[in-house]
Amino acid sequence: MRNFWIIPIKGYQYVSRMLPASCRYYPTCSEYAAWQFEFNSPAKALASSTFRIMRCNQFFKGGIDYPLIDIVPQKPSSILTFNAEYGKIDILYWFVPKNTDSNNTHYYILKDFDAINRTT
Repeated sequence: MRNFWIIPIKGYQYVSRMLPASCRYYPTCSEYAAWQFEFNSPAKALASSTFRIMRCNQFFKGGIDYPLIDIVPQKPSSILTFNAEYGKIDILYWFVPKNTDSNNTHYYILKDFDAINRTT
């Protein structure tokens, strides 16, 4: 179901590479939408992406605006077990807590573009 939303976004990104950059935000509005649809429910992702696109104009300052998701992180012990069984993994996304509360479930998504281009 996720690909139903992400494939048109990737098509738009392919075509928009031929046009001058015009997004006021980082990550771009299309990348923001792709990340939202990858990690959130379609309804929440559509709402967040729509509000972001509505803010992408001269009346708003722009700047860095990472997507916000709600997740319950795994325990560190399960990650260590996974690494021990399957070896080294490449991390493509980083989840940074919005607050410093110990029971926080709101995280910003940061994409590690170097991990995609790295060869091991």
